[in-house]
Amino acid sequence: MEVSPLIWAITVAVVLALLAFDYFFHIRKAHVPSLKEAAIWSSLYVGIALVFGIVVLIFGGIDMGAEYFAGYITEKALSVDNLFVFLIIIASFRVPREDQQKVLLFGIVFSLIARTAFIFVGAALINQFAWVFYLFGLILLLTAGNLLKKDDESDEANNFIIRIAKKLFHTTDSYDGDKLFTKVDGKKVLTPMLLVMVAIGGTDILFALDSIPAIFGLTQNVYIVFTATAFSLMGLRQLYFLLDGLLDRLIYLSYGLAAILAFIGVKLILHALHENNLPFVNNGEHVQVIEISTGLSLTVIIGVLVVTVLASLFSKAGKAQTAVNNVRRHAKNYLDLSYTADVAEREHVYTLLREEEAYVNTMAKKYRDKVKDIEQIRAEVAQAHQEHDEFLRS
Repeated sequence: MEVSPLIWAITVAVVLALLAFDYFFHIRKAHVPSLKEAAIWSSLYVGIALVFGIVVLIFGGIDMGAEYFAGYITEKALSVDNLFVFLIIIASFRVPREDQQKVLLFGIVFSLIARTAFIFVGAALINQFAWVFYLFGLILLLTAGNLLKKDDESDEANNFIIRIAKKLFHTTDSYDGDKLFTKVDGKKVLTPMLLVMVAIGGTDILFALDSIPAIFGLTQNVYIVFTATAFSLMGLRQLYFLLDGLLDRLIYLSYGLAAILAFIGVKLILHALHENNLPFVNNGEHVQVIEISTGLSLTVIIGVLVVTVLASLFSKAGKAQTAVNNVRRHAKNYLDLSYTADVAEREHVYTLLREEEAYVNTMAKKYRDKVKDIEQIRAEVAQAHQEHDEFLRS
């Protein structure tokens, strides 16, 4: 189905309007979203994406609708995985809690721009060179392998770009609200707020290198690729706060994503063989292979994600690891005086620490003791309790 320029214009206008609404009505005033606020707006954006999919299904047909939903679900799952990295970067730069929304919105906007560019470049390559499917398939298989063997994430956000920025420009380690620049001793300097945005922007480019081939493995319709990608990013900011503290509960998510990316990678290579025109493969002739339908792709993607989530949620070891990690995170946030200047928020963090600690104590000791750095975590928790007691006495 051909999409008219008018439909393209309306779609882009709607996406821009949603981003503008997000900024002017939620981001401009720095605050920490409540769980209710995050849940409502996250549900709203998912609802908008689902309604759009139904519209595509009605006017574009079953195949086009299935391609959209398969692409949307895949990109949404990859976006959730990206939130782990965002969490690490934000924690590394110690971004004040009330200013994290602006950083996340910047990441979403930059990601949308970067991925849109990759979409049109990828579409142009596919139209000109059928062998690109081989390349995309290989990228996804390698990415799947990396997900299976990846070690614990490092919390060091000083990547190459950040180090160059610090050498070329005057920077400060202190935040000045949500300002990108501030003055120190009469000189204009960069704040960490600008640096963390650069770090997230650079990371988004790397994410695009595997997310775009993944969705092109499900559909070559540029309109579907763009809309599925755009709507998967909408509401990611709210989802971050909604899943805050629950992200590391999905301990098997990387395995599920690896399976999905490997599946799509195989699907792409099979399609490349079917469309083959490389002279050194079957003398440049098409290879008769089984091609995976969009319906089967959608079923596999949903099935893998359901199994992954259920396995993560019901695993005793996973529950213990998540709970202990949450205790550590709450203790660190309480001890970090630059985490937030809001006294009420700090008291809220301490309450979360006590509640999570009580939950951990109900678990079997054998699961708790398996958590990495457990003694160090206990020391940090004890220090948080000590500082809170001193605060109450002062």
